[in-house]
Amino acid sequence: MKRILFALAASTAIGTGVPAIAQDTSGTSGATDIYAGRPYSPYADRAFPTEVYFGDTHVHTGLSPDAGGSGTRLMPRDAYRFARGEQVTSNTGQPVKLARPFDFYMITDHSDAMGAIIDILKGAPNIMAVPEGKQFHEDFNAGGQTAADAMFRLIGEFSQGTLSPELNYQPGNPAFKRVWDDIVQAAEEFNDPGKFTTFIAFEWTSLVSGNNLHRNVIFRDGPERAGQVVPYTTTPPVGSRNPRDLWTWMQGYEDKTGGDVLAIPHNGNLSNGMMFAMQDDFDNGAALDADYAEQRQKWERLYEATQNKGDGEAHPLLSPEDEFADFETWDVGNLDLSELKTPEMLPGEYTRSGLKRGLQLEAELGVNPFKFGLVGASDNHIGLTTPENDNFFHKFTTYEPSPHRIIEEDGAIHMSNTTADGSAGIASWQYITSGLTAVWAEQNSRGALFDAMERRETYATTGPRMRVRFFGGWDFAEGDVLRRDLAGIGYSKGVPMGADLAAAPEGATAPAFLLYALRDPVGANLDRLQIVKGWLDETGAPQEQVYDVAWSDNREPDADGKLPPVGDTVDLSIPTWTNTIGAAELAAVWQDPDFDPSQRAFYYGRVIEIPTPRWTAYDAVKFELDLPDSIPLTAQERAYTSPIWYTPVE
Repeated sequence: MKRILFALAASTAIGTGVPAIAQDTSGTSGATDIYAGRPYSPYADRAFPTEVYFGDTHVHTGLSPDAGGSGTRLMPRDAYRFARGEQVTSNTGQPVKLARPFDFYMITDHSDAMGAIIDILKGAPNIMAVPEGKQFHEDFNAGGQTAADAMFRLIGEFSQGTLSPELNYQPGNPAFKRVWDDIVQAAEEFNDPGKFTTFIAFEWTSLVSGNNLHRNVIFRDGPERAGQVVPYTTTPPVGSRNPRDLWTWMQGYEDKTGGDVLAIPHNGNLSNGMMFAMQDDFDNGAALDADYAEQRQKWERLYEATQNKGDGEAHPLLSPEDEFADFETWDVGNLDLSELKTPEMLPGEYTRSGLKRGLQLEAELGVNPFKFGLVGASDNHIGLTTPENDNFFHKFTTYEPSPHRIIEEDGAIHMSNTTADGSAGIASWQYITSGLTAVWAEQNSRGALFDAMERRETYATTGPRMRVRFFGGWDFAEGDVLRRDLAGIGYSKGVPMGADLAAAPEGATAPAFLLYALRDPVGANLDRLQIVKGWLDETGAPQEQVYDVAWSDNREPDADGKLPPVGDTVDLSIPTWTNTIGAAELAAVWQDPDFDPSQRAFYYGRVIEIPTPRWTAYDAVKFELDLPDSIPLTAQERAYTSPIWYTPVE
């Protein structure tokens, strides 16, 4: 068995693709085994997650200095009201509402300088006594581009460690705790288990000379535990930029309160190679040790693979054979553009290369420090998570919808941030709509969602809400893909996304994987399903391969195995698309044709939609813009499952 698949289009019956061997239509091998000892009702006494919940794990409000300074006036309670489906007024006075509410939400305002922006804006005496504080007060209150420029100046000074201590409030400052207590209280006020779940959280904003090592710290607990501490910062002597010190703080929190906490790194694409480094950059490049690997795997169970500041799954220079690797790529430099990118930095920045480096370190240390599941988020700084391309309110208040957020009044492309000499930069059009985190959980509650995140039963999407299942095991049969109870089959015969393959039973030759996706009910059809494999070859070198395992429209691969494009129905004059191509549903059982039981490996699923209009296309129509050809107007949105790992038996 190599592959069997089906595609179910909105207007057609089930059809088969082109399996590697003849299709077995005799039914599922061992189909009755999964019912042994079970009630007649297949829905009774189920001991696995049956619902997927969508939300954002990374949100900033006006309490974050870079958000409040650049004009964000929406606060946590406003953000929660918006996220649960209410209409609110944006920071620029525009009515805004989600097409569909979120199931859960996490506000992650920065811990460093917590409370300071309120005093800066109002001109508190301690702020006005500092020349830098007085200047920020004036610039932020001026609004518009002046405030935006001051915001990037603030980011640059904090990135380089030159921000005045008087502006960088730390634990011990009364405003710091006052704001934290209000964040905790707001989360508690809006937490409504079963309908809308909120989490207490903050962002630990580590920057090393502008290189991004940020983590969002998420509590499983309510105020009775999370309220016993204040957030950890990156500023000595109270805080530290070293992730090891963050993990020590997290251990201290659990020891003190009996609570539970995890950290989610993000934006390796702005770390200039530091996110998935093969050495300890905080110890003069010393070799990583087993303790580092154990601690990182324990505390960092997830990685944010896509968000407003670019998609971070893969890079075309690292994956030249992957035609979908160059998706919304940000590869100019680090966070403040104080150092430009070089090709040598890239392997330490991207999800797939990080997973491969994890296999290498596991072979050396016995523990994989980069064994993470995948989530998506926004990192918006406006209190508004907007994943729909026709409803994109951007990342910063300066770029909320307006005729000039892409092209300035003088006709120049609007640059969001540039190097000091202006030779390189990021344009406002390069930001992308919010990613989302999808969590398979037993119920919509803090405990159930957090536990699912800890076991990595999550996947990332670039905005759409497709339903995706991914299982791995040794006993999947060809007929399993034709069953409607795929979850029951998956959990009974294998392990879900985020888990480790069990040891191979006697006689097993290679693992098989069950991958299923159902399109977003109000979104676009699916182009294809892919399984991405990474492994260490016989020399210990990392390798990768992307396999097309299911696709729509009865396309035939060419002589080299390459699948033709799905086509394009986008009408840019409206803009819109039609679901006359693609499939509403795709599934496959696929067995690794190149499996070597002696080689470490991981596998994850990637779901690709048909082309749809990008947010820039909607702006072009709504504001009657004539955009240059360099600005993309369509995209193929996607989802990435958490991996499943295989480790050889020693």
